[in-house]
Formats: sequence, C-alpha cells, structure tokens
Amino acid sequence: MSEAVKHRRAALRARRAARGGLALFAALWVAAPPAARGAPPAGAAACSGCHAPVPGGAIPSLQGLSATDIETAMTAFRSGEREATVMDRIAKGFSDEDIRTIAEWLAANREQALRPTQP
Repeated sequence: MSEAVKHRRAALRARRAARGGLALFAALWVAAPPAARGAPPAGAAACSGCHAPVPGGAIPSLQGLSATDIETAMTAFRSGEREATVMDRIAKGFSDEDIRTIAEWLAANREQALRPTQP
C-alpha cells in the first residue's frame, strides 16, 4: 500500500472520529438540562423583575434558595396552599416540569438569574 493511500485512510479515520465526537457533544448538549447549560428556561428570566438579588426588600430574594425550596414554594403558590398577592397567579401558568426546570436554573445560576431585567 502506498504512503498516499495510507495517508488518505488515516485522514478519513480522523474525520470520522471528529464527526463522531461532534455528534456526541451535540447530543449531550441537547440532553443537558437548561440549568447545566446556563440558558434560562421560559419564565425564569422574569423572576428578577420582582425578586431583588439581595435580601431585605418587600418581595423576598431568591438568593441562597435551593431548587427544592423554590419548587416547593412555587407548587404551594399554584395550589393555593401558600397565600400570595401575585405569585399564585404566576405559578398557575407553569406545569410541574416548568417549575422544576425554572427552580433548577435559578438555583444553579443565582448571579445571572437575579440581575434586573431590562424593560
């Protein structure tokens, strides 16, 4: 076998391996939950409109809350178990999966999540 043929075969194997690696990366990226990717799920970015990044405001901060704490509160607001002026109506617009995804993202991305949104 000539050196040129060996070189072409090696180059072909390298391209196939690179494509396989790229496909694996793409599959993992798509499969990763939004919290792991840093992309805010629908509805999560709006939280900073009311929830200040530091405690002490009229509306409680989400800073330091775990995903479980946020999910529990949102579920209680949605069911009416927890009293609210606005959060009960907001929470009713989200499914269990939406709430879980938002809670995970907020807990994982505290700095980004609590920056005030631009009007």
